[in-house]
This record gives sequence, structure tokens and C-alpha cells, in this order.
Amino acid sequence: MRSRLWTNMGGSHSHRAPVFDENEDVNFDHFQILRAIGKGSFGKVCIVQKRDTKKMYAMKYMNKQKCMESNEVRNVFRELQIMQGLEHPFLVNLWYSFQDEEDMFMVVDLLLGGDLRYHLQQNVHFNEGTVKLYICELALSLDYLQRYHIIHRDIKPDNILLDEHGHVHITDFNIATIVKGSEKASSMAGTKPYMAPEVFQAFMDGGPGYSYPVDWWSLGITAYELLRGWRPYEIHSATPIDEILNMFKIERVHYSSTWCKGMIALLKKLLTKDPECRLSSLADIQSSPYLADVNWDAVLEKAVTPGFVPNKGRLNCDPTFELEEMILESKPLHKKKKRLAKNKSKDGTKESCPLNVHLQQCLETVRKEFIIFNRENCQTHLHYYHFQQHHLNIHRWNQG
Repeated sequence: MRSRLWTNMGGSHSHRAPVFDENEDVNFDHFQILRAIGKGSFGKVCIVQKRDTKKMYAMKYMNKQKCMESNEVRNVFRELQIMQGLEHPFLVNLWYSFQDEEDMFMVVDLLLGGDLRYHLQQNVHFNEGTVKLYICELALSLDYLQRYHIIHRDIKPDNILLDEHGHVHITDFNIATIVKGSEKASSMAGTKPYMAPEVFQAFMDGGPGYSYPVDWWSLGITAYELLRGWRPYEIHSATPIDEILNMFKIERVHYSSTWCKGMIALLKKLLTKDPECRLSSLADIQSSPYLADVNWDAVLEKAVTPGFVPNKGRLNCDPTFELEEMILESKPLHKKKKRLAKNKSKDGTKESCPLNVHLQQCLETVRKEFIIFNRENCQTHLHYYHFQQHHLNIHRWNQG
């Protein structure tokens, strides 16, 4: 699979793998840029191959100046610092982070199966067996996040990627948050159609806040949508919050009569409006009669074959990302090296146009506080310590 993709993308097998100094930090030059595959709210994603090992990854890159202007630096830092402390078979795991003058980079697992939103848009029908396995795999990953005191806050088909065998992986931690002990989160964060009632209530009437159960509600909405092709509530990004809360009060969720009783019972417990009564832990899920036959060790080891396997002969993503990068991007990634060299040669001339002082200071702060990460050089037990050490920085950026 990988060699075929590499050949199709114009790679050459004749060149010897370069040798990098093992004491040198991983940087942009260590990767061959292959093609663009996606973009998020403040970053773009491309497929890359590490020049020395020939391993392939996805690389997310975020322009520093744009992040500063849109006040998104705190989200980038939060995502980086959370991901540095995590490693799980059903997450999209971080391998490297580094920066240059223009961008911040995150190199993560490459998942070639596409996200579940893409497959819904391709009219894929997900049967109950497939969705049942997704629920189990996602429950294991949510349980893992809970152990690290993390609420993801944006579980939805767009943020669930498939590997080439069809197993699910959670991505996108830029609005995740950390709660300790009995702490609650209170800020309005997430994607409206997947947000739990208590998130809206906390925003509207200063309710008690919310915790881990919000991710399990989002799991229920996602599972329902995968089975039916649409969501249980007609909520969109523009729907006013008071209307949404009214929907939760008066509307009943309709479950298909073709679904088995066990699946319906499980979805009802995930979509319970009261977070105190909602299924919201691995133990809760495992106690469901519908999942009594599940071999959880086999699920964790990816030994259970998914019912849906993505098309292996293609990239499961929108091809327009590549066109946008080639045609519309003012600073294309593949021309970065020449562009930075040109900028450096201009620095000594009077032609250079300095940035305003405040922006320059902010960019310098970002440069200093950005954490370089290399998973290959870290032991897992050190990750969380590292993550805790820089937790204060997250708070400072949140307040900034």
C-alpha cells in the first residue's frame, strides 16, 4: 500500500536514504512532501515521508502569523501539549513537533482510510455490526483520555479517521480540555449538532458545568448518524441555543424499527439528557447487555475485523485539497526552502519590511515557548510528566 502510494506520488527509489545527525532535532528538511490531503480550522495537512526511515506520516502545519492574528496560538499549544502525553491504538498519535520562521508543524500517524464524514458523504451504509465495533473502539479511547483527565469536546464523524484496515482513530485535540478531580469545564466549545445539553445549559444559565459525559453523548450522536445517515436532532451551526435547549425538552429521538433492540437500548443510554444517568465510562459500556459478547482484549489488539474496509486503491479524501495547495496557496509548502533562503538574503538589505513591533514580540514568544517533540527519543512514562510541566503555559495562553 505504502510503496504504491509513494510511486504514484512521484517518489524515486533510486536515491539512498540520507543520514541525519542523531543529535539533531527533527526538522522540515527531514521530510519529503508528497501531497495535500486536508485542512482544518487553522491548519493544513499533507502526506510526508521521512527521508531516512522512509516511513510515511501526515503532517499538519499552521502559519504562525495567521494563528496570532486569529488568536489560535493557545489552541495549537493545547493540542501539542496534550498529544505529547498520549499514545493509544485508537488515537491519531503525535510523532514529532518542530517549527521554522513561518510555521508550526505536527507530524502524526498517517491514516489512509479517510474520515467517517467523507464516507457518509460517499453514501456508505454502515451496518450495525460495524457501528458496534466503532462504539467499542471509541469507548476504549475515551476511557484512556479520561484516565489522563482529558475531555475531547469534539467527537464527530469528521474527527474519526479510519486506518487502511477500517479501525477508528480519534484526531483533532485543539479544543480538548483538562479537568482534575471534581472540576468541571464551563466554556462553550465543540460542534453544535454533537454537543451535549449540559454544555448549552452551562452557557445559557451558568449551570454546574460539564465533564467527561459530553464525549459519550457525542459518541451516541455519531453512532446514530452512522446508522441512519442523519442525526437525531435537527441542529445546525446557526441554530440558536435557546432553540436547541427547547428541542431537547420537547423532541423525542426516533429509533429505526429495523435496528436490533440491544443497539437501540445502548443508544438511548448514550443519549440520556441527564449526564448523571448517561453511560459515560468504559465500565458503563461494558455492562450493556448488547456488548456482553465482546472480547475487549481482542478489540484493543485490533484483532476484530471491521465490517467496512476503505478502498485501498485510492486516497479517501477530497482531491480539491491538492488543487488548492497548488493553485491558491500563496506560500506553498514545497517552495518553502527557496522562499526562506530568499527572505534571509533580503534581511540584510533596506528592502526588507519589518513586522510591527507587537507582532514581532508575539512571534518571538511563540518561538520560545513552542515545544519540540520526538516520540522516538521519549519514553512513554516521561510524556505525562513533560505534559504536566507545561500545563501552566496552556493556562497562560488561554488567558492571553
